[in-house]
Amino acid sequence: MNPKKSTRPEVKGIKCKKACILIKLKTRNQRTMNQRNVALLLAFLAALIYGVSYTVAKDVMPLYIKPYGFIILRVLGATILFWIISVFAKKEKIEKQDYLRIFLAAIFGAAFNMLTFFKGLSLTTPISASVIMLATPILVLLLSTIILKEKVNLKKIIGITIGLLGAFVLIVYGQSMNSGENPLLGNFLVFVNATLYSFYLIIVKRLTDKYHPLTFVKWIYTFGLFMVIPFGFAELQEVQWQLMSTNILIKAGFIVVFTTFFTYLFNLFALTNLKPTTLSIFIYLQPVIATIYALITKSDHLSIIKILATLLIFVGVYMVTIVNKPKRIT
Repeated sequence: MNPKKSTRPEVKGIKCKKACILIKLKTRNQRTMNQRNVALLLAFLAALIYGVSYTVAKDVMPLYIKPYGFIILRVLGATILFWIISVFAKKEKIEKQDYLRIFLAAIFGAAFNMLTFFKGLSLTTPISASVIMLATPILVLLLSTIILKEKVNLKKIIGITIGLLGAFVLIVYGQSMNSGENPLLGNFLVFVNATLYSFYLIIVKRLTDKYHPLTFVKWIYTFGLFMVIPFGFAELQEVQWQLMSTNILIKAGFIVVFTTFFTYLFNLFALTNLKPTTLSIFIYLQPVIATIYALITKSDHLSIIKILATLLIFVGVYMVTIVNKPKRIT
């Protein structure tokens, strides 16, 4: 018997197994890349909506609806929409210990972050508030390192720094500076908001790793609704709906449906495939989008500073979003 001939089928079998494993790994990596690309697209769409909302919200608030009353409207509308779409979602049972995490997410992401931001914005200037909000990705980076034990590399730090520089230049040097009613208190409240939202991203990441977003987001907003009602109920009663034009009603609806419901939904789905630090970097795109929208509506003008600042922001976002791409198998 020839031993060489008897081993050939075994060799072929081993080669086939290796080929199958490689094909499966390639397919898995391709699927992961596709899911990540969708997550990045959702994060961009959320930033796009937020950027446009700065201009849209100014036409509604505080002339027609005061800030805290508007918050109740936003949270109430989003709560109803989240409960409606949850009917079509996969049924999952939430473990009892996770309801505490959901309650904390409501405090940080659906109630007090909005309350502190709107109150702070009423006391300081939009420019100062925007600059302070740029601290969010840095806070998320620190919290992710401490709580989630996320690995931080030099490329990600450089990307966040470049994006921060670009956003700072765009906000500070791209617009005129005005004084607020109480800048010190206003700036402090905006910073509290940035801190709360950073904690929210960390808490929600733990939930998205365990459940489908539609399983728990309805509870986040339900808890949040009960928290904001005592603050804004009186202001909501003061709203004179009959004085609002169709245009103003549409803009108010845009803030409730798109700026609240869709942005939170997009960010939650994005978090299922992205790290909190990657998602938070998209906040740097908001002043860019706000500027582009202002240019389109002819309420602002283009300058070299705005162009250079925008380029810096896109470079920073690019550096952070490409850090953790899965390696391709060849």
